[in-house]
Amino acid sequence: MTEYKSVAELSVDLELYKFIEEEVLPGLAITTDQVWEGLLFLLRKFAKENQLLLEKRETFQKLIDEWYMANPDEPIGSVKHEQFLREIGYIVEEPKSFNINTKHIDPEISHTAGPQLVVPASNARFAVNAANARWGSLYDALYGTNAILASTEKTALNGYDPKRGAQVIAWAKAFLDRHFPLESGNYEFVTGFSISDEQLLAVIDGEKIGLKSTSQFVAYKGPLNAPESILLKNNGLHIELLIDPSGPIGGSDVAGINDVVIESAITTIVDCEDSVAAVDGADKTNVYRNWLGLMKGNIEAKFEKGGKSRTRSLALDKHYKSFDGRKFTLSGRSLMLVRNVGLLMKTPAVLWKDQQGIPEGILDTLITSLIALHDIKRGINSSAGSIYIVKPKMHGPEEVEFTNRVFDVVEDVLGLERYTLKIGVMDEERRTSVNLLACIKAVENRIIFINTGFLDRTGDELHTAKQAGIAFDKSSIKSADWLKAYEDNNVNMGLACGFRGRAQIGKGMWAKPDEMAEMLEQKVAHPKTGASCAWAPSPTAATLHATHYHDVNVSDVQSALLARDPITFSDLLTPPMSKTHNFSDDEIRSELENNAQGILGYVVRWINHGVGCSKVPDINGIGLMEDRATLRISSQHIANWLHHGVCTPEQVRGVLKRCAAMVDNQNADDKHYIPMGPTHEDSIAFQTAAALIFDGLDQPNGYTEPILHQSRIIFKNEYPN
Repeated sequence: MTEYKSVAELSVDLELYKFIEEEVLPGLAITTDQVWEGLLFLLRKFAKENQLLLEKRETFQKLIDEWYMANPDEPIGSVKHEQFLREIGYIVEEPKSFNINTKHIDPEISHTAGPQLVVPASNARFAVNAANARWGSLYDALYGTNAILASTEKTALNGYDPKRGAQVIAWAKAFLDRHFPLESGNYEFVTGFSISDEQLLAVIDGEKIGLKSTSQFVAYKGPLNAPESILLKNNGLHIELLIDPSGPIGGSDVAGINDVVIESAITTIVDCEDSVAAVDGADKTNVYRNWLGLMKGNIEAKFEKGGKSRTRSLALDKHYKSFDGRKFTLSGRSLMLVRNVGLLMKTPAVLWKDQQGIPEGILDTLITSLIALHDIKRGINSSAGSIYIVKPKMHGPEEVEFTNRVFDVVEDVLGLERYTLKIGVMDEERRTSVNLLACIKAVENRIIFINTGFLDRTGDELHTAKQAGIAFDKSSIKSADWLKAYEDNNVNMGLACGFRGRAQIGKGMWAKPDEMAEMLEQKVAHPKTGASCAWAPSPTAATLHATHYHDVNVSDVQSALLARDPITFSDLLTPPMSKTHNFSDDEIRSELENNAQGILGYVVRWINHGVGCSKVPDINGIGLMEDRATLRISSQHIANWLHHGVCTPEQVRGVLKRCAAMVDNQNADDKHYIPMGPTHEDSIAFQTAAALIFDGLDQPNGYTEPILHQSRIIFKNEYPN
């Protein structure tokens, strides 16, 4: 039974209340009364408007459904449909030309292009790993993944394969040749390094050779004639050569290079939303506690590995001497942003009128900002004195403007200067995409980030246009003209209002964490599109993806794209659907199984274990990163096919039961796993997965959170331990 503390007309979950009182407020010039009275003020001012905005979403959906049903012969994505959307106010007038005016932005956001991690705030170990992923070993990333082909002959010695090690070293030195070339010769033949006259010199055949671009040498450690560390810079990113002739790798390397360490995850989004399962006060407290540890710099993660207890904490800054002998320091940690919850959900962590839960997004904004005051005092995270909040799932400029006003009041409650709270706008809903300039304009003094989210954006499209037609199969959705228009429009709009050199333009996740060779081949497309950051699924993936930002100078790409023609509304408003289909029975079965497998594999962990993001084996056993965005598109996809008669309810139920057996088998080695079969009626997880599909068209904008949260609460009540 949840205990509550009565304060300022609110009932606050006792665990959350004690956390704020005992862990957050000490050291801050904020009192308990200020926090809860401030929250009450926010609720009085914004809770009703929050609800009205949600009702407006439903009104728009109803009007769009009615239009499609009244115009069955109208081509999908027609000019007539665009005119209708303008008439009802779904598409607003585009603002006149402007540039964003955000100030006090850390260079990791304004100038440095590189990988971005997204990590669940509910997992302290993952959060520490992500924060420390600012730097990563290129040798380890290449050796420990399939990024390069395995040596044909294994000659492992004490667990180390020298042949594979040689491949890794050759790859890394070729990377150095491409991006930090010497005036002559290759790194393969370097036998030593020294520093003279503020220049880095490499020794080849007894001759000292400098870099082609002397400005790439930044700093060093150790003696001038035998440096222990050499820091280089290319396209705004640093790499560090660790020199140790007595090291396990350096001992057999002619140059004594023991490792090549790459600046990797420049920024990290600490996620309170799609990748967590936080359904009550205890869950929210856990999420907030980890964010507090990151902001205070004292977070620790204790875990067992190899039968030993280990503790992991945040990395320290890195200290060097600059090329002219002065002290030089770089952050040892990724710059952290926090992703709050959107407008939809309410949380029972705090109860208000008639003992109802309050808008979770409002609570998140206040509490995550309150916690970040510790960083404002110490500068552990942001050297610019800013708090970075990523705001997801906003529908159009009206909701963005609403969020801007919420930020205003939170700043007032906490005594912060105006625009201390910065905002990242997720361009993942249809009404935001078609009004993106107006959305940016609404937060022109706060915005530091826009990002495309293919999965949520597709899930929203399938739901919004559910009466328009039959969804393409997923493979065809990914190659549809609509997707390229969406991705290109995001970059165009960001560049048009001055993001270059000031704010991030981001791209989405690489979903296959074990397929690094494929990622190295394909994900270079993201910086080539003008994206200054893109999501990687792990610290190791971030290190490998960082090599793409050495291959591509994003600033130059963005400069060239400024002259690109704009995307037409027709392209943006033509969903990946058709009036008819010619899918074969095998194609329908295969598509249903792929969707159902992902849904069940994710939902069973969400409901039974409270895991909001996980690597779920697909129908072929390939691990894919799944979160609520993937769940949304998969459930909406099947719901669309059911609605249009591509498949039958009986067919879908049969597929769900077959796939449940596969998922149960895939989790058979987990002693804590609760199988969904053979009595599927008794499985909360199975019934939840089915509800997401069969009730999918009735869910607000196709979101999965209402059903997931309800089921998780039921599960926690039935299995309290």
